[in-house]
Formats: sequence, C-alpha cells, structure tokens
Amino acid sequence: MNPASDILARIVADRRRHLAAAKARVPIHDLQTRATARGQVNSLSGALTAVSAAGLGVIAELKCASPSGGILRESFDVEELAGELAAAGACALSVLTERDSFQGRDEFLLQVRALLPRLPLLRKDFLLDPWQVWESRALGADAVLLMASLLDDALLAAMLAAAEEAGLEALVEVHGGDELARVCAAGVRLIGVNARDLHTFRLNLDSVVDLGAAFPAGVVRVGESGVSGAGDLRRLRAAGYHGALVGSALMRSARPGRTLARWLDQLAVAERAP
Repeated sequence: MNPASDILARIVADRRRHLAAAKARVPIHDLQTRATARGQVNSLSGALTAVSAAGLGVIAELKCASPSGGILRESFDVEELAGELAAAGACALSVLTERDSFQGRDEFLLQVRALLPRLPLLRKDFLLDPWQVWESRALGADAVLLMASLLDDALLAAMLAAAEEAGLEALVEVHGGDELARVCAAGVRLIGVNARDLHTFRLNLDSVVDLGAAFPAGVVRVGESGVSGAGDLRRLRAAGYHGALVGSALMRSARPGRTLARWLDQLAVAERAP
C-alpha cells in the first residue's frame, strides 16, 4: 500500500472508531428528535442550478488543514471566514468536521448554521453509517457528502435513504467513469467529481473536465478540488458543471472573500465576452 492509501485507510479506521463510541453515547432516535426540530432545509442543488444559469456556483470550503496540504491557515475563525465567503458570492459552504486530519469540529457546523440560517451548508466528513446522516441534520447541515469509493451498493442505498428521510440532499462524490455509472444507476442526481486521486493524492482537473460529457441529463454536477482561479471555474462551466467545490486555494489566501469575489468577477467578464 502506498503512503497516500495508508493515510486514507488510517482516516477511515479512525472515523470508524470515533463513530462506534459516538453511537454508544447517543442513540439514533435522540439525533432524529434533534434533527426534526431543525425545520426548513436549504436546497444545495437548487442554489447551484440557479447560479449556473448565468455562471458557476461556488461551494466554498471551510477547512483548517488537509492530509496533503498540512495546515492551510494559522488563524482559523470559522464564523469570520463563513461570513466573508458568503458575502463574496459563495452559493453554499462546505464545513469540514473531521478532527484528526482536517482539524475540523462539529461545533464549526453549529456556528456557521447559527450565523447563516438561509445559506445551504454541506457537511464534509467521512460518512460511513446512517447514524452520521442524522447527526449531520442535527448539527444543521442541509446536505451531506457521500464518497462512493467508501460505500458498497447496499450501504450507499442505506445512506441515500437516510438522507431522504432526514430531509437532506446527498452530494455523492466519484472519481471516474465507473463510479459515475454506478451512482447514476442508484438514482443519484447530485454528483461531484473529485480531481484528487485518493490513492496518490495527486490532482488532475483535466479528469474532471473530461468526465463532464459522460453525465446523463438531469444531474446536477459539481467539480471538486484542483480549482485555483477563474480560469478553472470557466473550464468547469464549459464542461457542463453547475458548480465547483473550492477549499485549499481559498483557505491559503490572505483574504479568501476578496479572492473569491475576484474570481467570480473575472468569470462574469469572461462569460460576457464575445
């Protein structure tokens, strides 16, 4: 096993241990009670579709660190960053809650939800059990990210069913044509293509662009990872994507909101050009 695969295996193993302990502490019916008290859900797919009519929706990701990039921001005020990126034009926010490798916190999602009650929030974590889907809703998420590579067909179906019951949307992440065909066959209509190879951690945005033509009609499409500027956003839009999930490039920026606003302005100018 190569070092990158070792990292992924360790993250998943750690998450399974944390999950077992959490399930022992909190029964799922307690989460369901808290989740149903959350009220209206903000549609991630609706936000992406609305923006994509004239541009590209950006899901700005709030993360302090990553296994491939290390510490991304020394100063990480999740509320300040969330407000800044929302004001700059992000149509949704992705909030990392995985603790060990990304330095995320469940509390981050609670804080951002309280600050921005009407903006779609995606919970980004390694979700392996329907219990976590209900936990996500209880924390204030509107959508969850599900990694197809970590879920067999039966578990993917169970996770999708839990999301539907909880009132959440599921953004299902794939890494190639085979996974895309598999999740489309499962009826998924909100799909992200990750430019990062989980076995090597290398980025290849070309693979995301190339896969754009393989989507069936009616699927909301998100390009994930590898975006570093307005030119990449334009490439994704030209390939038929409705949105892009952007994290590291924004988190490394001294002023993430200004950076995002500049990218969106540049994209708008390019779209108006003859």
